[in-house]
Amino acid sequence: MPKLSEKKLCTDSDCSHPILIARAVQDYYPGDCRFIPIRQGQLVYVYAMLKDRGNLFWAGSVQDSYYGQQEARIGHFPSSVVEETHPLMPASTEVRTTKWDFYCN
Repeated sequence: MPKLSEKKLCTDSDCSHPILIARAVQDYYPGDCRFIPIRQGQLVYVYAMLKDRGNLFWAGSVQDSYYGQQEARIGHFPSSVVEETHPLMPASTEVRTTKWDFYCN
């Protein structure tokens, strides 16, 4: 799978803390396994914001309305399908992406 971007912004060098919580304003059905499906109204925890040519995409995890209904998985999605609701930590660390950021089987 091709890399969407060479760099991403995170809160730390491991991208282990969420930057913000967002709410989906519309449904998103992914084109391939690098992306996560999102339903309107779901909360999304954003862990990374891609830079440069991939700056329209973020990486995050969906929190369903009931814990355990949907397996937690980090994937990419267009930033345009969510609205920021709760900023948590500044995305001030630039991290180089690897092929594993965009790997799926």
